[in-house]
Amino acid sequence: MSDPYSALGVAKGASEKEIKTAYRKLAKELHPDKNKDNPKATERFSNVTMAYDLLMDKDKRAQFDRGEIDGEGNPTSPFGAGFGGGGFGGQRNQQSDFGTDGLDLGDIFDGIFGGGGGNRGGGFGGQTRSAPPPKGANTPYNLNVEFVPAATLEAQRITLSDGKTISLKLPKGVETGTQMKLKGKGQVGPGGAGDAIITITVRPHPFYTRSGNNVELDLPISLPEAVKGAKVKVPTVDGPVMANIPKGANSGQVLRLKGKGFHMKNGKRGDQLVRLLIDLPKDDEALRDFADNWDSSYNPRAALGV
Repeated sequence: MSDPYSALGVAKGASEKEIKTAYRKLAKELHPDKNKDNPKATERFSNVTMAYDLLMDKDKRAQFDRGEIDGEGNPTSPFGAGFGGGGFGGQRNQQSDFGTDGLDLGDIFDGIFGGGGGNRGGGFGGQTRSAPPPKGANTPYNLNVEFVPAATLEAQRITLSDGKTISLKLPKGVETGTQMKLKGKGQVGPGGAGDAIITITVRPHPFYTRSGNNVELDLPISLPEAVKGAKVKVPTVDGPVMANIPKGANSGQVLRLKGKGFHMKNGKRGDQLVRLLIDLPKDDEALRDFADNWDSSYNPRAALGV
């Protein structure tokens, strides 16, 4: 994805509200669950989610607008001025050239001031030692993880700059901004390879939201289910489960499903909080007849003094 604005179909100066509206519309239309036989829709869903993540991050959005990062959040020149190449005009810095070529600063000073070999003394003190050769630079990576795999700690595949693809085990407590270090997977330098630094972004979900380590879900229920109670299927990050709707349930009432949230660093898991929403059908004649014949003095606004 080269341009997150184009991916979402918004102007460069779009507000956060416009970006959210555009993303929600596209996410519902392109979600993989609705397009199982359409790989192009799945790819677009991935792109619009990546675009939303970048544009909702003020710092990353500013960096993209300045041309410092690309549409996937990677630096436009990720390797900077690291090591590699030869001579003084390549990508090696001055310190690495002295260390690699075996040049001793003491030899230079001896030549200028007439010093001899062996143990050097005089104005510059004892023997001069060259600095240890530096390691190569660290290599940054951005890894976008879908909401459900992040909650369940599903291993992720990532391809490194050397072309190798590895399976990455997500850490407990993972969230947007979590960084992982892979030792020796950075750029090669005179003193050894640097590290790979992986920054994780957890993508938003069409109907789950995260609150700390808990997962929240709005669950529509019918009027009969609310009045009489029922057993209904509820989606969770671990797969659907059956839950009991109590008799006389109201919109806004919350059910708690233990251990269906995100993994914590201490090994425990958060919960899933299910908020019930009574969903009435439109233009339902039987429901109108019921309301016409319902004789009750119940006032749902009595607690408000009206």
